[in-house]
Amino acid sequence: MRCILLILDGLGDRAYDALGGRTPLEAARTPHLDRLAALGMTGLFHPWRLGAALPSELAHVLLFGYSLADFPGRGYLEALGAGIPLEKHDVALLGRIFAVRRRRGELILQEEDPRVEEEVARSLQAAVEKFEHQGVEVTFIPTGGIRGIVKLSGEVSPAVTDSNPIYEGRPLMEVQPWEGHSADPRARRTAQALNAYVAWSHARLAAHPLNRARRRAGLAALNAVGLQRAGQWRPVMPFGEKWGLRPLAVAAGILYRGLCRFLGFTLAPAPDTDDPARDLAARLTQAARARQYDLVYVHTKAPDEAAHTKDPHHKRAVIEALDQALAVALEEIVPDPDTLLVITADHATPSCGPMIHSGEPVPLLMVGKYPWRDRVTRFSEIDCAQGALGLVRGEELLPLILNFLDRGKLMGLRDSPRDQPFFPGRYRPLRLGREKGGQHD
Repeated sequence: MRCILLILDGLGDRAYDALGGRTPLEAARTPHLDRLAALGMTGLFHPWRLGAALPSELAHVLLFGYSLADFPGRGYLEALGAGIPLEKHDVALLGRIFAVRRRRGELILQEEDPRVEEEVARSLQAAVEKFEHQGVEVTFIPTGGIRGIVKLSGEVSPAVTDSNPIYEGRPLMEVQPWEGHSADPRARRTAQALNAYVAWSHARLAAHPLNRARRRAGLAALNAVGLQRAGQWRPVMPFGEKWGLRPLAVAAGILYRGLCRFLGFTLAPAPDTDDPARDLAARLTQAARARQYDLVYVHTKAPDEAAHTKDPHHKRAVIEALDQALAVALEEIVPDPDTLLVITADHATPSCGPMIHSGEPVPLLMVGKYPWRDRVTRFSEIDCAQGALGLVRGEELLPLILNFLDRGKLMGLRDSPRDQPFFPGRYRPLRLGREKGGQHD
């Protein structure tokens, strides 16, 4: 048996008066998701603790059955997804060039996500590409638009705070060592180098000819580098070894591909186009036919991106479009008795208000040979709350999947030196040979 795990990124939400007191998912017309809910077992899911607003990378690490201690940092994962070579001791941060204004010696974030031509972005990034401070080498590597990876080499540490405040109108923050790391010379050196780099980048970019031209045209100068989410390699058990399942990822986006590379997934091509529903249908078809894998992870970012527009009507429309792609699940996946289909989200993304993500649980459904059919007939936050699965946490999702794949191990059995959660384990067969001197050879 095998599992297809579909993550509708950021699907969960809050209820809004503009939608008649319903969430975008509740308000959407979703006949295919509703049919799947009626065929299976439903509940709610949170990767960690109720109320905790998780970023996608942490939510995914937890839902794949890993702990927070296994998380290497988003900067490292995006560097891995972008194919940027890193040494084990290098540190990678997310970097972006954005607009700031000076106020009483502070740099106030003016425009965090400016839309600029690729040629302009690359010219500005080239101006701040290389920097060195007290033995720390800083390199800005573009990954698309204003974004890039800032790679640090030398005696460095990822245990430092961000400089990017994210919210416009707030000052850029001084980079500091984390609490408990202030005595670490690597963390202090890293913070000092990054603060020097931000100040240097502001001076370089403010004087750039392209910014002089932007100011003459009445546009905000793109005049500083913002930094956040430092990361560094750390050892982790590959997913296949940890759960006994051969994994395939059908996902786009450098974060998700980087995370899956880090965990040892095979990656399938899954380009994003301007039609997320068609993309999802193609990914589900690809998953249905990938029979050589035990777990196929399928991902779409569309609900999350729709929520970030802060328009619940738009998010509802995107959900309705994605629902059309779920016809593939009903036609090609559900009829196979040896396939378990699991659909959920990594987190909730509110489509109104200032929060980036929020901490509500998200709907969950499982359809296959063994999950019960409960009495839920609609796929939404409120309906799934009445389902037979109840509230599932991140540490429980993979054990549930193993259970419904007939691969869960009876606790107490030991068929391998490591007490793995799946059965059969990676055991060593007993070899019988000719007896010599009272021993077997």
